[in-house]
Amino acid sequence: MNKNKQTTLFRYWTTRYLIILCVGLLVVGIASSVWITYNETQKRLDFMRLTAAEISERILDTEGKIKITPFLFRILDNRQETLRLNYKPFMLILDEQNRPVFNGPGPFSSELSKRAVELTEAGEEVTEVTLSRGEKLLFVKRSITAQEKNVGWVLLFTPKKEMMRSTTEFQLLFIMLISLGLLGWLVIYLLTKKLSQPIKDVADAAKQIVTGDYDIHLDKNSREKEIYELIHSFKEMADRLRQLELMRTELLAGVTHELKTPVTSISGLVQAVKDDIVSGVEAKEFLEICSKETARLQKMVEDLLDFNSFAVGDIRIRRESQNVHELVQEITHQWRIVQEEDTLELTVDKSEKPIIVSTDPLRIQQVLYNLLNNAAQASSAAGGRIDVSLSETDQEIRIAVKDNGMGIPVAEQPFVFDRFYRGEEKKHTVRGLGLGLSFSRMIAQALGGNLVLTHSSEAGTTFTLILRK
Repeated sequence: MNKNKQTTLFRYWTTRYLIILCVGLLVVGIASSVWITYNETQKRLDFMRLTAAEISERILDTEGKIKITPFLFRILDNRQETLRLNYKPFMLILDEQNRPVFNGPGPFSSELSKRAVELTEAGEEVTEVTLSRGEKLLFVKRSITAQEKNVGWVLLFTPKKEMMRSTTEFQLLFIMLISLGLLGWLVIYLLTKKLSQPIKDVADAAKQIVTGDYDIHLDKNSREKEIYELIHSFKEMADRLRQLELMRTELLAGVTHELKTPVTSISGLVQAVKDDIVSGVEAKEFLEICSKETARLQKMVEDLLDFNSFAVGDIRIRRESQNVHELVQEITHQWRIVQEEDTLELTVDKSEKPIIVSTDPLRIQQVLYNLLNNAAQASSAAGGRIDVSLSETDQEIRIAVKDNGMGIPVAEQPFVFDRFYRGEEKKHTVRGLGLGLSFSRMIAQALGGNLVLTHSSEAGTTFTLILRK
């Protein structure tokens, strides 16, 4: 038999609860039976002690001698009727020589008469006697006293097994345990069914997602907090997976297009030069275009390779002490030199206060180049402006890059750092793979800081690189 065989949550817990319930009820039943037996035993002994005391006082005549009269039987009958008992003790009366003067009829009267001396000499703590046949009797005795002299004994007996047969408490206990068992099983059946159903729905939805169908329908109105959070988290995960699947599809199409375009352009231009369709200055211009397209193609391939390395945590950081003001001035100056757009205005914080931090200057340059390139694309219209500013606190340094572009739509802002994500407007105006910001945030986090979108509106966008001191 396979020990790892799977079973449903409903069956698993109802079975185990039923086992625990039965064991618990069995323990309760045994403990209750012991208590009931003890309690009933004490009740019978108390009843027989009181009866024996009454008989011992009323059995003497005026001369102080034992006199057997019919009222002895009526005493037992009256007490049985008054207390509503379902048993009558067996009575044995002895004289002062321990000879039976009254021996109630019964199957064990002869043996008890023979053991009369033994019983009267037994201590007061002895309340049970075992017959030769193994039958056990509850037993009490009371001395008959006349003028402070012991003139006989009253002994009362009742079979112990009759107590077990006649005790109504055992019947009530049995009914109660059966009722509790059925009620407990019914409760766990209903509760487990209610609990397992939403989990089963989530499991079915997960199987649906595995097949590629992200259109799941789950009841979101659960009152249980954990179930509510599970369903909502799963629904959000499904929506996110749907979005990632869409992004993957778009990425495949985008990467194919981005890589195919320069390859096609290079192929066509090279073929034109090869076939002497163009020559001289025009051929040189074609080759220059091919060189630029080749560089762009190489850059996209490098971005993909670098991003793959960064995604698995392979980011090499070489820290050295740097004046952040001087570093930012140098990086922005180098970036400005290679820009073809002369109308773009770039301003950098001119503060002379040195800010010293241990960091990797090449990684800082990668992040700032990405931010400046994005800002330049957003501010490409006439009058474009980029502001780079620095600030510091006791714990961190903040480098903010602000443009005066049209801003990022509110619906797209939560996804700007997702890998391969490109806004709707950017898809049609800027070529690329959508790795820049995701790539830059990874670098910032590897440096012990972060990269955040600080602000974006129709007046412009601000990204901030945060470095820890």
